[in-house]
Amino acid sequence: MWLNKQQVTASALNAYRKTMLHASPRHVVIDNLFDNAKLDAVVSILQQEHNWQTQQHSYSKLYVDNAKWQKTPTKQRFVQRDVWQRPAATADVAESTESTESTESVESAGYNIALQFLLFLRSNEFMSLLSQIFRVPLTDINVAKPAINTNYFRLSASDFVNQHADDSPGREICMLLYLNKDWQSNNGGELVFMGKNEQQITIEPLYNRCVLFDPSSVGSEHWVNPLKTADNQQYRYNVTSWYWTE
Repeated sequence: MWLNKQQVTASALNAYRKTMLHASPRHVVIDNLFDNAKLDAVVSILQQEHNWQTQQHSYSKLYVDNAKWQKTPTKQRFVQRDVWQRPAATADVAESTESTESTESVESAGYNIALQFLLFLRSNEFMSLLSQIFRVPLTDINVAKPAINTNYFRLSASDFVNQHADDSPGREICMLLYLNKDWQSNNGGELVFMGKNEQQITIEPLYNRCVLFDPSSVGSEHWVNPLKTADNQQYRYNVTSWYWTE
């Protein structure tokens, strides 16, 4: 069981919906939504140096290779970070696993717990929970490769996520989950929403803190504050996941 049952009761879901009614952008911050012990096991996998690869996006083109990146003006660069690479033996399973499939078969096959969690975040159980909070039906039926829309990312002090919007057509919900043990306020790395009338909303990336938001709502453009450390081996970890309606 990945979810913390105390955070998904009927009264809790009702409270999340009420919070969003008065928020711009439409968002809710849920602490301890998931089981801490299981997330600890995930973090132990993510802290291993293998299976990470640099990812770079410009405002004009996603997934820019290094040659094009070097020619891209600084003002046109909006993302530089590391993305987690699913182990080769499990990548095909992740790509072919539909949201209707239970993760139990993956667990019994011995796949690592980090992959299990990604599969859970695209399961019927979790997508149903999001649907109840936002009161919108979600489905992967028209998503070509659902697995690539849920993954782990990490940022160092030399990385960045600059201002952008996640409002692709049909995209209803964005989820950010932070996996930073013992994160301190002076570490930086805060998520910042533009907010209504540019009244910015700043959210610290604390451990097991989940941010859910409507990417088409007013003020949902966002960025990440730089990390405040001279140590390039200190990382800010998170899961990002995007969800669509039909």
